Amino acid sequence: MTLLSVQNLTLNIGPHPILHDVDLTVEAGKITAITGESGSGKSMTALAIMGLLPKGSATTGTITFEGGDLLQTSEPDLCDIRGNDIGMVFQEPMTALNPVHTIGSQVAETIRIHTKASKSDAMAQAATMLKRVGLEVPPDRYPHELSGGQRQRVVIAMAIALRPKLLIADEPTTALDVTTQARILTLLQSLVDEFDMGLILITHDLAVVADVADTITVMQQGRVVETGAATRVLTQTQHPYTKALLAASSHQPAKQEPSASQTPAPPGLVVQNVTRTYPLPRQNVFGPRPHFRALDDVSLTIAPGERVGLVGESGCGKSTLTRAILGLEDVQTGTITLDGDPVFASNRPNLSVRRKMQVVFQDPYGSFNPRHRVGRLVSEPWHLLENKPQNGGDLIAQALTDVGLTPSDADKYIHEFSGGQRQRIAIARALITQPDLIIFDEAVSALDVSVRAQILDLIADLGTKRRLAYLFISHDLHVVRAVTDRVLVMQKGRIVEDGPTGQVYDTPQHPYTKELLAAAPHLPDFAEV
Repeated sequence: MTLLSVQNLTLNIGPHPILHDVDLTVEAGKITAITGESGSGKSMTALAIMGLLPKGSATTGTITFEGGDLLQTSEPDLCDIRGNDIGMVFQEPMTALNPVHTIGSQVAETIRIHTKASKSDAMAQAATMLKRVGLEVPPDRYPHELSGGQRQRVVIAMAIALRPKLLIADEPTTALDVTTQARILTLLQSLVDEFDMGLILITHDLAVVADVADTITVMQQGRVVETGAATRVLTQTQHPYTKALLAASSHQPAKQEPSASQTPAPPGLVVQNVTRTYPLPRQNVFGPRPHFRALDDVSLTIAPGERVGLVGESGCGKSTLTRAILGLEDVQTGTITLDGDPVFASNRPNLSVRRKMQVVFQDPYGSFNPRHRVGRLVSEPWHLLENKPQNGGDLIAQALTDVGLTPSDADKYIHEFSGGQRQRIAIARALITQPDLIIFDEAVSALDVSVRAQILDLIADLGTKRRLAYLFISHDLHVVRAVTDRVLVMQKGRIVEDGPTGQVYDTPQHPYTKELLAAAPHLPDFAEV
């Protein structure tokens, strides 16, 4: 049964055309995936369906839901439909939740807005719904007390609290590790079956699409370029853009394999028997204070020029280890050295070692000051140097050229660039001091597949040209395999497996590694081009 029908939808925001004659059909009990690059119009199509377009928007066409045209529906009636008949799950759950209200009260609020339920009845329904989405924590917890996957379950509970007929999930798994992502996708599939609900899944991850979607709609520059049954679209791809997306999704950067005949290089970074604990609130005022062990006897080495991956679920200790390596936090036991010198000395970061390391963050825009031009942003690490280079302009120009930008980009502001270009600028900033080690912390997880392929090519090329050592932290196992020589698997603060990347992926030894690999979504063999 057709639940939603979008026909000839055109959207302009001011003088700018955004969507062009978009057609889309959603069936009850089925999952329709909308995929495409950033800026292709996926989210704007969802916002048009929800009636949440910005001021100055002009639409034509029809969006038929249960016999009525949503584009012709009044705002009061749309308010009744939202949450009651159509629910939405946003990409970043923390921004969709109120940090000063408990999770139970937020789910209950959704129920009370659309029903005449009393506060106690709504709270009881909220607790039931939180259990239904697999959340095992009490309803009186606050969002900051939960992990990313748990917060996403809360947002899903809010969206389905009144059992809507249609659910729109906008990139619901982008920032999640593979096992949490698998659980969220399984949850969404079970809800579709249980409620006979239609689901629009918006994602740039074609591996996720291949695993769960019944039909696929591919968008490019505000147009639908291909649509049909998922199997047909993936096996008998018609449009060149869809073929390009599939190729980018399974892209493997060309990298120089380490030679078996080479004499092993002495370790550059050495982490030995490191432990890091954090105090927890006392359960008993007279009892001992409990501690959480974030790092538990961690040891690892990274040789000069070696490309090492670090994978594991959220909360396994990856970020704590990163802060310790960078000298941002001291550790209780163990040592961390780079070229034999400690990264933390005399209870403070050792700047002579710190200037040999740089980091590239997940969100480049959040790590830049938007008031400064790119030239100043790229040169920020020079404050670590004892003497600022005399030929600073030439070095900035060279760093920008090395990452595929132009010297003239130094005079622009960061808002003038796309997400992929911002990540290139972040890499240029990391290269400006000629470091021995760069830590890439989820550096490509927020990028769509084609831009991700370009950045991975860049990282692999830089690693070969500069003999640069890097630690690549990611929850995307496909990406880690593409750009690393060796991989470390982390669980509950411990390194549980360490070996050559191909060996760990093809013949994993630890049960947790096997669980991670089994949970990772993958394109079927026919799509690996």
